[in-house]
Amino acid sequence: MFLVLMTFRFPRGLGLTKPWLCSALLLFAFFSQSATATAQWLHYPSAGIPRTADGKPNLSAPTPRFPDGKPDLYGIWTSDKPAVPFGEPLFEIKPEDVVLTPEGEALQRQRKENYFPGAQCLPNNLAKSAAVAPFKILDFGGTVVVLYEANTIFRQIFVDGREFSGDANPAWMGYSIGKWEGDVLVVDTTGFNDQEPILPGRRPHSDALHIIERFRRRDFGHLEIEFTIDDPKVYVKPWTFKLNHHLLLDMELLEYICNENEKDLQHMVGTDR
Repeated sequence: MFLVLMTFRFPRGLGLTKPWLCSALLLFAFFSQSATATAQWLHYPSAGIPRTADGKPNLSAPTPRFPDGKPDLYGIWTSDKPAVPFGEPLFEIKPEDVVLTPEGEALQRQRKENYFPGAQCLPNNLAKSAAVAPFKILDFGGTVVVLYEANTIFRQIFVDGREFSGDANPAWMGYSIGKWEGDVLVVDTTGFNDQEPILPGRRPHSDALHIIERFRRRDFGHLEIEFTIDDPKVYVKPWTFKLNHHLLLDMELLEYICNENEKDLQHMVGTDR
């Protein structure tokens, strides 16, 4: 699709005599029309979907499996509550479960009050990436790949028996290794950089942080991910929360880029947004 911007003058009776204003109106009209698209390849039928007698997708059908019996996690998933009213938490966490050590309290005090990853176009943390936008899981046997629509990022989960490297370069999404425990894929992720906002919110973490996820596909159309935050330097004990997801059909992920040169942070006020 091409957009041609024309610079011309409208009749004086309309009060539109400035060329830049005409161009702006044309841009507004174009993007107003294009903004209605919310997914790619809408209504292109997803293959291999079990259906009920009336032809509707049967999301309660049995979990699909590989020939070796392991669950197949493939699909495009979205959180059961991806959009919440302003101020309502995305994650259900008991405050009494998140207890800081003395070192954790010191890190909390050092936390920058003007550090807001979303406003600064920085990557989301693992849980938020799975909570605010769809993501796609691809299972290649020895590697599980997760494509997150939020900020168009990806991660690799290696289930080939490797161990963590002792000199890994710190990364936004860390480094993940996994193993199967029955029907549950247990993923241990570490190696985060010191700018990674510990999930959920802006809680501190140290280089000892491990995020353990437990992926369980309950049936054909429902996926549960349990997160455990384990950082003995910062937290007195590990703490856990869950996200529930459902399968999206007949669509594909969109590219979602947060551009540089953000202008939001200077307008944000207060210490807890």
